[in-house]
Amino acid sequence: MTKARASLVNLAATPYYHCVSRCVRRSFLCGYDAQSQKSYEHRRAWIETRLLTLAKAFCIDICAYAIMSNHYHVVLHINAKAAQSLTNIDVIDRWLAFHQTPVLIQRFRQGESLSKSEYKACCRIIESWRERLMSVSWFMKLLNQYISAQANREDQCTGHFWEGRFKSQALLDDKALAAAMAYVDLNPVRAGIAKQPKHSNYTSIKKRLESLEQNKATPAGLFAFAGNPRKSMPDGIPFRLMDYLALVEWTCYKGQDAGSNQRPPLLTQLNMSSETWLATCDHLECGNVVGSLSSIQAVLPTLGLKRMTGVMIPNR
Repeated sequence: MTKARASLVNLAATPYYHCVSRCVRRSFLCGYDAQSQKSYEHRRAWIETRLLTLAKAFCIDICAYAIMSNHYHVVLHINAKAAQSLTNIDVIDRWLAFHQTPVLIQRFRQGESLSKSEYKACCRIIESWRERLMSVSWFMKLLNQYISAQANREDQCTGHFWEGRFKSQALLDDKALAAAMAYVDLNPVRAGIAKQPKHSNYTSIKKRLESLEQNKATPAGLFAFAGNPRKSMPDGIPFRLMDYLALVEWTCYKGQDAGSNQRPPLLTQLNMSSETWLATCDHLECGNVVGSLSSIQAVLPTLGLKRMTGVMIPNR
């Protein structure tokens, strides 16, 4: 049964979400379609470019992404602190990067004299835009509408391009976040498209590896790794980058029954057994929530629910 988006995406529950959109038509979203003998590989660049462009305007950070042949995955972080720190002019400029300017906002932006009621109306509009700049639904809408219009124009047809609304999973704790990111980054390997993450085109992990080769810690447009979470640490993914990369590589080889048996340090930090980690990565897309039993139980009152379907990660 379809659930209201408010019961699935709620900042009070978690700022992290795994989202998936799938193509509804037989024709491919990206890649090569053997049936029509036509290549849609260039569409991967459309999605990657649009994704990173939206991230610059929205107060939503991209933790991981993978663009596949008929769908794409993205792990998002809602940055409420960044949204609240924006000035009114910042909010206007970011929102209008993708929308036409209302006359009243144009007058406000240009510093024209406004009546008291007009000023209040402007403030209400700006605050609604501020909320939208940290809305996963608006982020995905602007991404999917743009790609759908581009693909329909290229295919010279009309109609739906995506399978209805996107699927979202709430990632309730660090275990869920790490598993979702690894699941997304290893999608091409799991699908047999690439043998190693470094060969996985149009993925966040390849972008991060290329950035390291250029002596850059974080690629443009991606959420940074902040290390072990402490009050003094800057905002970012609560792991060390090198620990995460080591875990992804280990997971890749484990899935192919090869590689080292040495336990990755991040699994110890997450207090997860090897078996639990691999099982979670294999079945991550089940349900609408991912997290430990305690995390799931803690968030139910916040969402006004008695139970949720999803991936429950057992303690080690």
